[in-house]
Amino acid sequence: MYVCVMVSESLELELWTSVRSQPFGCWGLNPGLLEERPEKALKDSLQPYEAAYLSKSLSRLFDPINLVFPPGGRNPPSSDELDGIIKTITSELNVAAVDANLTLAVSKNVAKTIQLYGVKSEQLLSTQGDASQVIGPLTEGQKRNVGVVNSLFKLHQAVTKVVASQSAFPSAAEQTIMSALKTVHALMGNAIQPLLTSVADAVEAIIITMHQEDFSGSLPSSGKPDVPCSLYMKELQGFIARVMNDYFKHFECLDFVFDNTEAIAQRAIELFIRNASLVRPLGEGGKMRLATDFAQMELAVGPLCRRVSDLGKSYRMLRSFRPLLFQTSEHVADSPAVGDVIPFSIVIQFLFTRAPAELKSPFQCLLKNVLSSLVASLKRAEWSHARFSQWLDDHPSEKDRLLLLRGALEAYVQSVRSREGKEFAPVYPIMVQLLQKAMSTLQ
Repeated sequence: MYVCVMVSESLELELWTSVRSQPFGCWGLNPGLLEERPEKALKDSLQPYEAAYLSKSLSRLFDPINLVFPPGGRNPPSSDELDGIIKTITSELNVAAVDANLTLAVSKNVAKTIQLYGVKSEQLLSTQGDASQVIGPLTEGQKRNVGVVNSLFKLHQAVTKVVASQSAFPSAAEQTIMSALKTVHALMGNAIQPLLTSVADAVEAIIITMHQEDFSGSLPSSGKPDVPCSLYMKELQGFIARVMNDYFKHFECLDFVFDNTEAIAQRAIELFIRNASLVRPLGEGGKMRLATDFAQMELAVGPLCRRVSDLGKSYRMLRSFRPLLFQTSEHVADSPAVGDVIPFSIVIQFLFTRAPAELKSPFQCLLKNVLSSLVASLKRAEWSHARFSQWLDDHPSEKDRLLLLRGALEAYVQSVRSREGKEFAPVYPIMVQLLQKAMSTLQ
């Protein structure tokens, strides 16, 4: 009865004529309300039919999903099975399109259907250790996770297309369905996150091995130097190329993958610059090799993104830092990129590499008395590069980082005075001036 009423105004008029020809009590209608607001009276009388229709509609939507996700099943629906689910969704929305209120009600059913699909898909995900491994070939658990993500992506794309094809679709109905699709997108992100985390951790572990290599060498005495990139950079390039080929190429949602792997590329560049600024000692030959590494870094992260230039500030920082390797300390401090593209703290860290051994890098000196509020947990007089990098991650505030650097400079002054030295290293006043400039920008 409800469908007949909603399909066309002519049928509604026909029903209304029938209602008026019968005694009011037969239809459960209030005679006064019927005369004053006949349309509302008619709709109120049909509420039980509407509820029954929506219940049947939800059953029709749920049935194909429960069918393709049997108890104990381990695989996501096939393309044909997913097509059947989409056809059911399309049919329900098309039937409801004759009335805005009915469309909204059915859209809520569609949203519940999408959510059910997500819950069923999440139950298929592998959360064991092999789901995040990046050492060997794709495991069975990883293959299943790829299939789930691809299935969720196809559902997202198909439902989005169905909504877009609806004419005069109420905005409230569209928002209801799109909100449900956001949960699908979030689930895709959760499914791929363990793999992303493992890749990011491996990239960081490779970059930190930069400090196991010797950058103290001088330039060759004859001929134009042929400087290859460092061993860690070759390893990084090989690893990224392999994981993109072995793991990420199986995902059909390329834009979704890049949206996530680009973040790894940005993080890799930032870690590379951070550690490059800490390389010490750095000879002229080491500068040449490090400059080659900067150029090769663009190639290394290339597979992780659509275009390296899309990486924004990270890319600009990579391009801007490389020339600083060969500039004088004065020119480095005056570079327009400093403070704008490259954080002051990174540049000051870099200037430590040009100082004598007595002017220790911040992680090499005991700062407990100077910065007790920031490094209260410091027990030893020296940190590893990895531990210092972790400290920087835990303290993203530029002010905290500058205070740490100021502590290292103050420790150097105390060292010079304790030995009754008469002068400071030439780079020291440049570092102090740059630090003062940096602190003034924070006020």
